[in-house]
Amino acid sequence: MFSIQQLFSKGDRFQELLEAAAAESHESVRLVIELMKSPRNTQNFDDLVLARRKEKKISEQISTELVNTFVTGLEREDIEALARGLFRIPKAAEKLAERLSMAGKQIDGIDFSKQAEMMGKATNAVHEMVKSLRDMKDLERMKSLNDRLQLVEVEADNHMNDLLREIYGGKYEPLRAMIIRDVNELMEKVVDRCHDTGVIVMHTVLKNS
Repeated sequence: MFSIQQLFSKGDRFQELLEAAAAESHESVRLVIELMKSPRNTQNFDDLVLARRKEKKISEQISTELVNTFVTGLEREDIEALARGLFRIPKAAEKLAERLSMAGKQIDGIDFSKQAEMMGKATNAVHEMVKSLRDMKDLERMKSLNDRLQLVEVEADNHMNDLLREIYGGKYEPLRAMIIRDVNELMEKVVDRCHDTGVIVMHTVLKNS
């Protein structure tokens, strides 16, 4: 069986496209984190929409390349799964951005720094995992990045449970409680989408190593 280094040669077109998709997904999460700091900054939202459109275009290009290419380094279903996973990250980020914009004053004074940190860790790990597909020589590094994603997902789940305890305990007025919960669920979804993509990368690597 070929090694992963053989599967993804230096000039592999699909690797280039997957790296580009990962970069746009990373940028989308970075922009939504900036929006969390300043929800009324419409420029951040516009930039995020642009990044999402770029990632969508890359995803469509991958689909087109798969139709026109007879021989691929990785199995077609693996490339499709990776592209689909990466596509879902900026999609979740854009939904979060829309909800932040709608929330307005209802989220004033809410500290989202913990959630921002978790989303940043998750998207950084995914970005590194996709880039490592090109010249991966150390399987342990890939496992380490995947473990990092697993820990962030657990951290996000625990944080959500803590928030629910506060909401159920009556810390917020009903409308504000509903909005805060909704926004936090979307933040958790961004982390989940990163985790899902990491699982796909890890599965692909293990299958071809």
